Amino acid sequence: MSNAPAASPSVPPGSSAMPVAGVPHTVTEDAVAIFTGVLLISVGVAFFTSAGLLTGGTAGLAFLLHYATGLGFGKIFFVLNLPFYWLALRKLGRAFTLKTFIAVLLLSLLTELQTQFLQFAQLQPLYAAVAGGLITGTGFLVLFRHRCSLGGVGIAALYLQDRYGWRAGKVQMAVDCGIVLLALWTVEPLRVAWSIVGAVALNLVLAMNHRPGRYMAM
Repeated sequence: MSNAPAASPSVPPGSSAMPVAGVPHTVTEDAVAIFTGVLLISVGVAFFTSAGLLTGGTAGLAFLLHYATGLGFGKIFFVLNLPFYWLALRKLGRAFTLKTFIAVLLLSLLTELQTQFLQFAQLQPLYAAVAGGLITGTGFLVLFRHRCSLGGVGIAALYLQDRYGWRAGKVQMAVDCGIVLLALWTVEPLRVAWSIVGAVALNLVLAMNHRPGRYMAM
């Protein structure tokens, strides 16, 4: 549930349900949610990378640069997000920015260390795309519900949803598919196609479950 104030949704005629105000999460709840969301996303990233697929958003750009330069994904991902903290601080507040910084740092560390804990002997690309996308999307949903993101496109998508009512999932899906298409310059078309399937699966979770005004009433 979002910590940001929202207008009370209308109650259908004849309904006895009354809209209720959102209850702010505690620091402990935020901490557990951030760890849970980032861990899920790191597992989804492992599905993508083990099958040779790509992701969208800032992570997708980090993967492209990782493949092109050989530098560690975690390091590139952390640096790419630095400029977006200014937007987060100006438009979404200090609490959101701090939680996002922590989430980005945690994901950077997990992806650098993950091969020590998780390895796949074989993954079919279509399964990896769908399962990885759904797992990653669920992780993002957890973060979004606690007013947190993984920087980059996530920050912009949440800002546009809060400011203009554009669904974060649809905004991120459009950007993600565009970034994955950039990989056509260096990656075989079939692998790009599976990567787009993963991006769609990821953002369908957000488009269906993260809408303005949803989950604010009993």
